[in-house]
Amino acid sequence: MSQPRKPKKEVMRLTSLKLDNWKNFSHVHVDLQRRVFLVGPNASGKSNFLDVFRFLRDIVDVGGGFQEAVHWRSGVTAIRCLAARRYPEVGIYVTFGPASEPTRWEYELRFNQDKQRRQLITKERVARNGKDLLFRPDIHDKDDPIRLSQTSLEQINVNMDFREVAEFFSSIRYRHIVPQLIREPERYIGPEDDPFGGDFLEQIATTNVITKQARLRRISEALRVAVPQLEDLELTRDKRGQPHLRGKYEHWRPQGAWQMEDQFSDGTLRLMGLLWSILDGTGPLLLEEPELSLHPGVIHYLPQMFARLQRRNKRQIIVSTHSSDLLQDSGIGLDEVLLLIPDKAGTQAKPASGFKEIPELLEGGLTLADVIIPLTQPKDAGQLALFEGL
Repeated sequence: MSQPRKPKKEVMRLTSLKLDNWKNFSHVHVDLQRRVFLVGPNASGKSNFLDVFRFLRDIVDVGGGFQEAVHWRSGVTAIRCLAARRYPEVGIYVTFGPASEPTRWEYELRFNQDKQRRQLITKERVARNGKDLLFRPDIHDKDDPIRLSQTSLEQINVNMDFREVAEFFSSIRYRHIVPQLIREPERYIGPEDDPFGGDFLEQIATTNVITKQARLRRISEALRVAVPQLEDLELTRDKRGQPHLRGKYEHWRPQGAWQMEDQFSDGTLRLMGLLWSILDGTGPLLLEEPELSLHPGVIHYLPQMFARLQRRNKRQIIVSTHSSDLLQDSGIGLDEVLLLIPDKAGTQAKPASGFKEIPELLEGGLTLADVIIPLTQPKDAGQLALFEGL
């Protein structure tokens, strides 16, 4: 008798975000699509925007928690927006859910520090379909204020009714692959799941064999477009047990030639890491400037690659970018582009669809890159040409 199939797990995505006094952002409220392209000038807050989702993951991560998440960011004063005035609390509010219920869950966290500079929660709320399952501070917090040093989300003994929220935050991944770390994995002694690629090869090596082979095969097929000479890709271990990637390249010799990862170009390693990251998991994926080291012809097709993979695994991808080549893709919707605009009162975040002039310029024949990139350039950027070295 065959066993009944387990119901397929729903893939959830973030659907909206509100921030109060989070780093560059004094007040922000934006909707989030399945693909999000963050565009803005240098120091406008693209990395800090991504970091709020990393913060939520850190709260529920093993070895993490609210106190550690704040400590890793140098405390409340370092997190709080410099433009904060009257209301100094840091506030985060997100909604998320599957395609059938995009706002199934709401999570809100507000925190501050007391006179002893201890970070304490001033509000924590969890709601499902608009009904509150948790609202703090509650009577127990008033009787024992030290409880406000931890979120209920990170406590297994109290989060049973909303553990799906903790599991979702735990599924969030951030990736910003540094090729040099992949080339020299023996030097890496940091934690597992390094977002910069220090244990990238070990992550591949410890993946289920069938899954690993299927992913490497798909990555090889994709890489052949960007690296036409690359015929095959496989993972091996040396005598010391150290994992290595090697690729077979077309060569003047009939059998071709094999090269190890230390001979791969930066672009090949970054693209390989990017592809593996997209295939590895179902939670929201945060990518920082994926265009680095890639040829403009490859960058141009990244949005299409994201879209094809999302049709398959429904995974949300949030990307920060400076690349005009990436924004040349006509398939990018105006509601998928978030412009970060620095201001004296803190950076503002606004979808491209919220600018009246952008659709008009697109109708006039300009591309999204033609319209968006000039909006993100510093006003006095031309003055750099006048700089004289010492």
